[in-house]
Amino acid sequence: QLQASGGGLVQAGGSLRLSCAASGRTFSNYATGWFRQAPGKEREFVAAVSRNGGRTYYADSVKGRFTISRDNAKDTMYLQMNSLKSEDTAVYYCAAALAGWGTTLYPGMSNYDNWGQGTQVTVSS
Repeated sequence: QLQASGGGLVQAGGSLRLSCAASGRTFSNYATGWFRQAPGKEREFVAAVSRNGGRTYYADSVKGRFTISRDNAKDTMYLQMNSLKSEDTAVYYCAAALAGWGTTLYPGMSNYDNWGQGTQVTVSS
């Protein structure tokens, strides 16, 4: 089970940190990622991190502003979001996929079969 938290209302240029807490399974066996869905739009990839946390991958739209990380000892993944823009407004979802290798990561939505409930991020301009 995945539980996303940390969303809220922030002004453009501000920062937020999202968390995704996992329970019920061995978190370190899973590659994880963040996705988002804005009103009227398709869900899109934001960032992914490998099982061991050593590899990361970002959508071009967030590269240089967002940082994904994880703490396997705490069964938690994070998304630090800086320099937020109004176009970052969306519901953010965390997801996990069983991965055979520590360095595996998945940028594609179809790879994930475990999803959190989403947390709303609203950026006011």
